[in-house]
Amino acid sequence: MYRDHTRQVKIGDRVIGGGSPVLIQSMTNTRTEDVEATAAQILRLEEAGCDIIRSTVPNMEAAKAIGEIKKRIHIPLVADIHFDYKMAIAAMENGADKIRINPGNIGSKENVAAVVSVAKERNIPIRVGVNSGSLERQLVEKYGGVTAEGIVESALDKVKMIEDLDYTNLVISIKSSDVLMCIKAHEILAEKTDYPLHVGITEAGTLWSGNIKSSIGLGIILYEGIGDTIRVSLTGDPVEEVRSARLLLRTLGLRKGGIEVVSCPTCGRTKIDLIGLANQVEAMVADIPLDGIKVAVMGCAVNGPGEAREADIGIAGGVGEGLLIKKGEIIRKVPEEDLLSVLRDELLHWEA
Repeated sequence: MYRDHTRQVKIGDRVIGGGSPVLIQSMTNTRTEDVEATAAQILRLEEAGCDIIRSTVPNMEAAKAIGEIKKRIHIPLVADIHFDYKMAIAAMENGADKIRINPGNIGSKENVAAVVSVAKERNIPIRVGVNSGSLERQLVEKYGGVTAEGIVESALDKVKMIEDLDYTNLVISIKSSDVLMCIKAHEILAEKTDYPLHVGITEAGTLWSGNIKSSIGLGIILYEGIGDTIRVSLTGDPVEEVRSARLLLRTLGLRKGGIEVVSCPTCGRTKIDLIGLANQVEAMVADIPLDGIKVAVMGCAVNGPGEAREADIGIAGGVGEGLLIKKGEIIRKVPEEDLLSVLRDELLHWEA
């Protein structure tokens, strides 16, 4: 497994690589210089399960805000830098736990050297990020277009630039909105380096399309043993990114914790509002501190007990009432309007 053999990198009080658990990242969409709004959003992300947060630093005001933001949050903060190397230096001086740069877009080698010098002095990790949309012209020409091979070569060129400055506290990320290209690029890169990899499908899209693309891309990459941190990039509330990432990792067996909800797709036998009920159950279990419990929400009493047999507990709808099922056994009938509260009470008093 690739991730078992990547180098360990410490980001604040978190460790990635070397077989450490795959950590979840997200990115704030507030103006970073707005300390109140940014810190409030990060606290929401922490509650949802975010392990590392990234914020853009486009100006000096944002760089200076990092110090104040860090006083109010509990997870490592990564400064996202583009174009101006001075912002990278200022972000580190104000307490950033890691910086994300593309050495190709922050100017001369001297600028890169200045950034690396401060990072080395403070032992701050650098995430070297390359996106398919910013691939250098010569690599596009060399490979006859934007390709996985070109993305990997670009990333390794940037890594060598920093290695030549005698610094190896690095994380690599290579991203593309083309899912299959992204998968191939990670497969190639994982064979060529032992640096930890941050994985994501960039510009994946909305909550609907972005989740599908990310599930396919990240699912395959992670299943192949590649990736030490992930971000599910969605156009929307970043809390949704964290929720999706948690479910993705749990589905792949890379993370435990929380309650898993399974539900049937409904059919003509369904006599209750199963869609609404399933959504209510999913929201309801989010704040119940149980580990590894599977809850089934079934639409009818015909197949409900059988389909819920592998679940720890479940409910199956009938006509104006439903069944409460535990370990595949029907416990009792419950009025439809009481199904949710009875299920919650069972979970709150759960005994293994």
